[in-house]
Parts: sequence; structure tokens; C-alpha cells
Amino acid sequence: MFHKEGHKIILFTLITVVGCFLLVDSFVSIFWLRTIILIALLIFLILILQFFRNPKRHTQQNDGNVVSPVDGKVVVIEEVFEKEYFNEKRLQVSVFMSPLNVHVTRYPVSGNVVFSKYHPGKYLVAWHPKASEENERTTVVVDNAKYGKVLYRQIAGALAKRIVNYAKVDDKAIQGSDSGFIKFGSRVDLFLPLDTKIKVKLNQKVRGGESIIAQINE
Repeated sequence: MFHKEGHKIILFTLITVVGCFLLVDSFVSIFWLRTIILIALLIFLILILQFFRNPKRHTQQNDGNVVSPVDGKVVVIEEVFEKEYFNEKRLQVSVFMSPLNVHVTRYPVSGNVVFSKYHPGKYLVAWHPKASEENERTTVVVDNAKYGKVLYRQIAGALAKRIVNYAKVDDKAIQGSDSGFIKFGSRVDLFLPLDTKIKVKLNQKVRGGESIIAQINE
């Protein structure tokens, strides 16, 4: 299954690859050169298909847990001052996505969407310290009845030129369901209450909608 955000790109890529394949097969007579070009075209098509894949995930919904919004690797776990919405200290957990990861964004908790804002910006590499504040990004806050307000931020990277965010104020968020897509790269930041129990470690690989990032401290 492929994500709907990739349908047009996949179709365009498929038409382009088939067209190039026919041209190369007709006009390139050198066998080894033709073979290399055709293999390169096939690899390019496979990479596009892989990037827009949307595998089904089985989320065990629990209001006491925060699940990873994306696939990737945990690159930040630290206490920070979140100044866009909370204007207070929060625990930040950041997950970096390589171009080979699934790039679907999923709701980390269930609840009501109380804030959703898009910010145009730069395209610094996703692990840059200033990326969270200066890159193209969207900020979404979901109010969960048990956990409270959880903020997640989609951040474009050096390769990502478009963030897709489906979350709108007053929407009902369902933990693990599709909330957006980041085309070609980057990371997602989570901002959680200070007394949250973090359940992941730095450099740990996580799966969107399944891996538990944190639990409420009861």
C-alpha cells in the first residue's frame, strides 16, 4: 500500500521511467551502457515506491502511553524550554527519519486537537540544533484526557521540501492514525510533561504507531 501523498509522484515517476526505458532500449546500442542505465532507472523507481509506502500498523491504544509518531531513530532526549505553545519547560524526544524510513506521521496520543500551525522556514539538516526553530515545520497539540497536552512538531530537513499536516483544531485525534506526511526526509519532535517516564534510549530505532516513547507517571 502506498500513501495518498505519493500517488501523483509515483504515477509521474512510472511514466518517466517507462519512457526513458523505451528511449534507451531504442537508441542506446552499447549493451553495457544500456544495461547500466536501465538498472539505474529501475533502482530509482524502487526508491520512490519505497519512500511512499504506507504499511499497516497495529497500535495498542492506551491513554497512558505516547507512541512514536514516525519510524526512525531517537536522536534527542532532553529537557528544554518550549516557547511556541507551552512557554515552559518540557521533555523533548526527537526521532530522525532517513530517506529510507516510512515517512507517514501518526498521532502519538488520542484526544482533541487544540493547536495546529504551519511555519515556513529554512532547510537545515534535520539534526541541526536550530532545525526545530528555523526549518519549515508544523506544530500540533493534542489534549488527552489522561495524559494532558502533548505537542508534536513535523520538521523538514535538507531534502524535505513539503510537509503535509492533516490535523486541524477541534479534530478528534486517534492514537496511531495517519496525521500527515513529510516528503523526503527529516524528523519529528515530541514535547512531553517533565514527570513523563521516557521508555526509549538515544539511537534506539522506533516504529511509528507501535513503539512506546513514554508513559504517564502515575
